[in-house]
Amino acid sequence: MEKRWFVLRVQSNKEDKVKKDLERRIKTQGIEDLIPKILVPCEKVSEIKGGKKKVAERKIYPGYVMAEIEVDDKGLIPDKVWYMIREAPGAGDFVGGDRKPVAMADREVEKILKEVERGEEKPKTKIEFHKGDRVKVKEGPFENFDGVVEEVLPASGCVKLMLTIFGRSTSVELEYWQIEAI
Repeated sequence: MEKRWFVLRVQSNKEDKVKKDLERRIKTQGIEDLIPKILVPCEKVSEIKGGKKKVAERKIYPGYVMAEIEVDDKGLIPDKVWYMIREAPGAGDFVGGDRKPVAMADREVEKILKEVERGEEKPKTKIEFHKGDRVKVKEGPFENFDGVVEEVLPASGCVKLMLTIFGRSTSVELEYWQIEAI
């Protein structure tokens, strides 16, 4: 039998609760072989709040849960699995149709699983600034200078600013936590 990945709509902010409930139901009914994995795709995001660095987990696809399910010869989800999932509190419909949900393409599954894997390795930096934002430098050698965001560099956690120093526009690269919005 073939296993395929499907996407299930769930109530927003209830993804983890639905996942835990489904895992409990699967174990209780002894059908772990039919649904080997349930996944809530997340990534780790680091942000500075109140001067302290905090790593938070963020849902990549809020309101959705992925499930690997063994399908029958016609590519359909077996009835007992279908009803068990549909009866779970907070679970909605499968994406792609009423009784014939569309399985995810292999390349989509691969991409999402890689995103999740990457998200577990190193937290992404959450930068709240955008090009054109007016900011004030709150720390470092340019403290109290005002500037405009030229470019946001999320990979390095830096922001490129255009500051006026001695009457001349100067491009400066600072870490995102060194500036604040005006």
